[in-house]
Amino acid sequence: QVQLVESGGGLVQAGGSLRLSCAASGRAFSNYAMGWFRQAPGKEREFVTTIRWNDGSTAYADSVKGRFTISRDNAKNTVYLQMNSLKPEDTAVYYCAAGNANRWIITGSRSSRSYDYWGQGTQVTVSS
Repeated sequence: QVQLVESGGGLVQAGGSLRLSCAASGRAFSNYAMGWFRQAPGKEREFVTTIRWNDGSTAYADSVKGRFTISRDNAKNTVYLQMNSLKPEDTAVYYCAAGNANRWIITGSRSSRSYDYWGQGTQVTVSS
């Protein structure tokens, strides 16, 4: 139903910035959300941020609040993750995800179980 293609990862020094992009294709569905998760080697995948498409409401993990910003471009079916003031602990593979926000009441907006479609992942490495 939905295919996700990510880009924008790379190597950056601590304090620097990166912007990730995720372009979605396929049939639209009502009340859907797109979000970002990340996974470091040997660690479980963790929630970063999400945005509900119809009203633009957002949620952020405490670890990134104030530093990361999620945004969307409706015409391009693209979601962005602007990452500022990057820290070494932000190093991970970042995954774009999409799902039906109607399931938030069941599994929660921050759970990977609320998202049905996943991108291939893009590596973000923060030095120092």
